[in-house]
Amino acid sequence: MPLTLTVPTLQRQQNFIDARWSDAAEGRRFEVRDPATDAVFAQVPDSGARDARAAVEAAHAAFAGWRARPNRERAQLLKRWHALIVEHQHDLARLISREQGKPLAEGRGEVLYAASYVEWFAEEATRSYGDIIPAAVPGRRMMVVKEPVGVVAVITPWNFPAAMIARKIAPALAAGCTVVAKPAEDTPLTSLALVHLAEQAGVPPGVLNIVTASRQRTPEVVDVWLADARVRKISFTGSTPVGKHLARESAGTLKKLSLELGGNAPFIVFDDADVDAAVDGLMAAKFRNGGQTCVCPNRVFVQDAVHDRFVGQLAARVAALKVGPATEADSQIGPMINARAVQKIEQHVQDAVARGARVVVGGERLRSARCDGPNYYAPTLLVDADSTMACSCEETFGPVVPVTRFHGEAEVVAAANDTPFGLAAYFYSSDIARVWRVADALECGIVGINEGVLASEAAPFGGVKESGYGREGSRYGLDDYMHTKYLCWTGS
Repeated sequence: MPLTLTVPTLQRQQNFIDARWSDAAEGRRFEVRDPATDAVFAQVPDSGARDARAAVEAAHAAFAGWRARPNRERAQLLKRWHALIVEHQHDLARLISREQGKPLAEGRGEVLYAASYVEWFAEEATRSYGDIIPAAVPGRRMMVVKEPVGVVAVITPWNFPAAMIARKIAPALAAGCTVVAKPAEDTPLTSLALVHLAEQAGVPPGVLNIVTASRQRTPEVVDVWLADARVRKISFTGSTPVGKHLARESAGTLKKLSLELGGNAPFIVFDDADVDAAVDGLMAAKFRNGGQTCVCPNRVFVQDAVHDRFVGQLAARVAALKVGPATEADSQIGPMINARAVQKIEQHVQDAVARGARVVVGGERLRSARCDGPNYYAPTLLVDADSTMACSCEETFGPVVPVTRFHGEAEVVAAANDTPFGLAAYFYSSDIARVWRVADALECGIVGINEGVLASEAAPFGGVKESGYGREGSRYGLDDYMHTKYLCWTGS
């Protein structure tokens, strides 16, 4: 199954600044590699400070005109963008699978997921309501209105190159903000393709700008945006250390921040759970995108009475997963994004085994005629995991399930919360009283209750503690791109 595009012009390899496709000011470029083979298949600009400043200049110049557009006009543009994304979903899926490695069926699913955010915020753009406040003083009128924050800098990760940029750009444009964006260096092509479709939808010059940069030059680009007072908001999805850096460096201009950072999600199976449903839920939650998602279960806790049954069923399901490139139609797990990712997974498994865990399934790199590349790792099930192991303390970001046996509810809730992170958590139980107790007690922004698939454009996405702040999706996601202004008027 070739991953060639039916519309080759979707594969853009230049920056888009002020409605012009251009190379980096200094002429540098960097390579984009296929994680399935490690082969180079594209090159994009390796931008620097001059490109970053040019993007801000364009966005700042366009802001006044864009914010003045009626909400309905902005909504209509977003609807045209949505229609183009859906029209080109198969090519966009091929781009995602080529540069990110996920199976083609998952690539298609991501495109439609990305499109759902564009459609949602097209509708929300017309519902940016304010309030009338009852006044205590005769003759006074008090009201609240919402206004766009200004120029927004968007920095996206590699694991969902379509969904993450759509989830950030769509509400920004709906709110009346203008955008400068930098996609992850591993997966720039999908983001560039989406911006190309936004251009076709009629986005005005300067309203949406995107620059690409290598890992080495990304700080040079982002530092320009952090220092520039005209950039009024940063929206970032990525690691907690980088999020902390952005928070510190943006303090000088007091930018608004949306930070969706690291996770360490617990997945709890109580002895009153439907074990079959819990296994299904874990498979869906853990192995999506090969375990490379921020809401993947990273620690699995199973109560004594159902532990052995759960592990037995899970082992059979994990062993049956088909690993391979997106070019194979039956692939369920693709390659990891790069060599660093595989090395981290390997280190976590080795550390767990050295500390007493036992490998039930997998536990090794894969190399075969089907998996003919350096970035494949076998879906892995570990038992007898504990809190001393690296896989319990850090995001593995790969297809590894470490299972820990537990005895009581209080014990497992304490263990689940024993982390600096608080993005997502999952638990399975048929006891209604327990459902409410545990949902209240878990310290996180998202809770799946007898459910392994959480994401929806209609629901707020985000975390607490060191998983960040701000929300994406839902009506709350539009608010994150707006200021609240209070008007107090006394008539003459």
